[in-house]
Amino acid sequence: MPDSPGPAYRIETERLVIRCWQPTDAALLVAAVTESVDHLKPWMPWAHAEPQPLDVRIENMRHWRAAFDTDKEYVYGVFDREETRCLGGTGLHERTGPDALEIGYWVHVDYINRGLATELSAALTRVAFEVNGVKRVEIHCDPANVRSAAVPRKLGFIHEATLRGRMIEADGSARDSMVWSMFADGYPESVCAAAELAAYDVVGRRIV
Repeated sequence: MPDSPGPAYRIETERLVIRCWQPTDAALLVAAVTESVDHLKPWMPWAHAEPQPLDVRIENMRHWRAAFDTDKEYVYGVFDREETRCLGGTGLHERTGPDALEIGYWVHVDYINRGLATELSAALTRVAFEVNGVKRVEIHCDPANVRSAAVPRKLGFIHEATLRGRMIEADGSARDSMVWSMFADGYPESVCAAAELAAYDVVGRRIV
C-alpha cells in the first residue's frame, strides 16, 4: 500500500462513532454480544462461542489494538455518538490479497433495519480507498443473509461470484459465500465517495 496519513483510528459519521477498540470498551462489547447472540448465530460462526467473559474480551481488545498499531488488521467498534453503547463491530481485514481490504460487520439486534450497516460500510469503503490507498474493497456474506447482501448492493459493489462451500461453520460444515467488490476506478462514481464522515489518525489529527 502507498504511503498515507492513516490508518484511521476514529471515524465519525452522522449517527456513529467507528473507532479502534480499547480495553476499556470490553464491558460494552460483552453487553452488545450477549444481547445479540441469538441474532448473530445463524450468520457469524464466532457467535457460537459467545458470550465470552469480560477478561477474554479485554485480551481480545489488546490483540486487536496491537494488530491495528502494526498495520496487520483494523478491527473497529461501532458506537452511538455519545459512545455509551456498542452498536456492533466492523473492520478492514487484510485477507483478500495484496492492495485489497475486506469489510466485515455485525449490528446489535436492537439496531437492525436502520441502515447502520450501510452507513458504516460506506464510511469504511471511503477510508479504505482514500486513507489506506487500496485498489479493491470486498464484502463477503451468506447468500441467505438478505439484509447483509443488501448493503453492498446499495453501495454499488458488484456481485463477482457466489463461492460454494467457502464459509466454515462452528461445527465444521461449510456453506456458500457471496463475494462483492468495488475497484478504485469505480469508487469515485459510487455513493461511498460522497459519504459524510470525519476520520482521524492515532493522535487525533483529521485525515479525511
